[in-house]
Amino acid sequence: MFILSETPSLANHFLREMRDIRIQNDRMRFRRNLERMGELMAYEISKSFEYASEEIETPLTSTIALVPTDQPVVISVMRASLPFYNGILNYFDQADSGFIGAFRDESNPGEITVKLGYHASPSVEGRILILADPMLATGKSLVESIQTILSHGTPKHIHIAAIIAAPEGIQYLKENISCSYSLWIGAIDEKLNHQSYIVPGLGDAGDLAFGPKL
Repeated sequence: MFILSETPSLANHFLREMRDIRIQNDRMRFRRNLERMGELMAYEISKSFEYASEEIETPLTSTIALVPTDQPVVISVMRASLPFYNGILNYFDQADSGFIGAFRDESNPGEITVKLGYHASPSVEGRILILADPMLATGKSLVESIQTILSHGTPKHIHIAAIIAAPEGIQYLKENISCSYSLWIGAIDEKLNHQSYIVPGLGDAGDLAFGPKL
């Protein structure tokens, strides 16, 4: 597990702006900060990839460059993750893409379940998979997403990227994901509240990025 906020960097500044009620209601800035966090996360994830030497020609002579041996599949758990996913794709600009629509079903008081309404992705068989979901709260949407993905193929490795996580969600992943995965997090917060929202968190990331939903 890699946690960006444990090292002094601009990630902490972007997180501050996303959390601050005086700043976060600027939707354009909030979306841009989601995107920036995706870019920082992609850079860190790229360090775990395998690379090979490739000879290239410059205007003056030849030299050796290191290039990744694999291009990942980047899957966005919609809707809040779209700017976050775009940031990851800005760096993995040759990656294939997929999308999963996951939403909370809160029709039963006291019990939150997750439903998947949409899934479209290329084959992940033998591929490196990056699954982007900015808020890791209960972990149920990520587990449901991964189970859906695994029903269509087995990735080489799964990288789960989240901006803010709750300890309960991290524990739920540990208990319910049996395949090999790495967890990349911007910050780990204190807990979930009685509505299963992250505390201190930042509010509803989807509403802040795109406006309230019906």
